[in-house]
Amino acid sequence: MQDIKSRYILQKIFSFLDKKEKLKIVIYNKNLQNKIEVNIDNYKKASGKYRKGKRNGKGKEYRIYSNKLLFEGEYLNGKRNGKGKEYFDYSGKLKFEGEYLNGKRNGKGKEYFDYSGKLLFEGEYSNGERNGNGKEYNVDGH
Repeated sequence: MQDIKSRYILQKIFSFLDKKEKLKIVIYNKNLQNKIEVNIDNYKKASGKYRKGKRNGKGKEYRIYSNKLLFEGEYLNGKRNGKGKEYFDYSGKLKFEGEYLNGKRNGKGKEYFDYSGKLLFEGEYSNGERNGNGKEYNVDGH
């Protein structure tokens, strides 16, 4: 933890920059991320309701630079919880729709192929993994 004086100096340095410029500087400077206690390793921005600094209720995650939607759904204490949809980063197509628990796929869900958008797997998940209860499809949908 840094002292109050150095934190104040950093805030003054950043005060004249717009949000986009601040973000660029922070993203490319891991040392600065640590000093101002910001971790943006996933390069995501999020929208939705927060409670005590953590996402709660419905919300969305976006890739910062492309502004592509990565996830939309329900959160509890900052983690994906409840129903949600994941999207492929590069194509924006639906990747997964189903249930989450503590940030991981858990319960019923469906996975999709990226380019065709066809169903890849439909079944049950436990702790983020397929649990063997379900059906897998080939690229042709069979």
